[in-house]
Amino acid sequence: MSDIINDLINNLVFTFERLDWLGVLDLLLVTAIFFIILRWLRDTQAQVLLRGVFLLIALIGLLTSLEVLPAFSWLVRTTLPALLLAIPVIFAPEIRRALERLGRAGSILDGGRTTSTTEIQDSISAIVSASARLADRRHGALVVMQRLDNLDQYVQTGVRIDSRLTAELLLQVFYPNTPLHDGAVIVSGARMVAAACVLPLSSSGVLSRTPDRQMGLRHRAALGISEVSDAIAVVVSEETGSISVVHAGRMIRRLDSQRLENILRALYRPYQPRKGVRGIFDRLFPGLARERREDG
Repeated sequence: MSDIINDLINNLVFTFERLDWLGVLDLLLVTAIFFIILRWLRDTQAQVLLRGVFLLIALIGLLTSLEVLPAFSWLVRTTLPALLLAIPVIFAPEIRRALERLGRAGSILDGGRTTSTTEIQDSISAIVSASARLADRRHGALVVMQRLDNLDQYVQTGVRIDSRLTAELLLQVFYPNTPLHDGAVIVSGARMVAAACVLPLSSSGVLSRTPDRQMGLRHRAALGISEVSDAIAVVVSEETGSISVVHAGRMIRRLDSQRLENILRALYRPYQPRKGVRGIFDRLFPGLARERREDG
């Protein structure tokens, strides 16, 4: 055992003695890549798996560098190609999501879609008013507010409305046992685009870690759409009448009308996209951009 420890120490000392500025830059680049990947997959099940893979790779690399374990080194060299082939299968959904986000980032170069301040305020006022009245009656609701990312693929799963958004229209759509009650309403600007839309369910496990486990499909769908786009979702719980806002995989719960309106206005404040490299960075890493705005 002491020979293994001494060999490890000697290898570390030899590595640090050979380290120059190019080596430091190399280490910083690798660290930055790991940091970006972990931040990209934050609050998802893939993050836990990825941490395990990184730890396993580091442990295998450490053990195979020791000449006193030839049999183990042979086993690792033999099975490592199979492990590398298995990684794309394990992380297939996350890889697809990352490529979609990378592709959407290119739209920032042409300025993207713009929405007037009046349209935004009209939408927020209608949603806040309807949410308060739905919460008092304990009628469940899910409203998705489209921002830069296109939601046409989810609009196609529902019934197209294409009507001016009003609180009364939302109350009618989410009245219990009506044909459009189930599913989500998608709003773009000051118009209700579609109702009864099917959204992707979140698999991050965020809801399972909350003290209240009664949150159901509406909350999972709200988290799911926020994980694959920059949309904002407003959820009214049918069981408790509680109002929640979901954005970028984060949920703020138990809101009253005033807090709901303040949060929606704050989230829509950075709607005007930045152009160039900084805009692409904000689109690729919305969590980092949001934290920077909150600090500022």
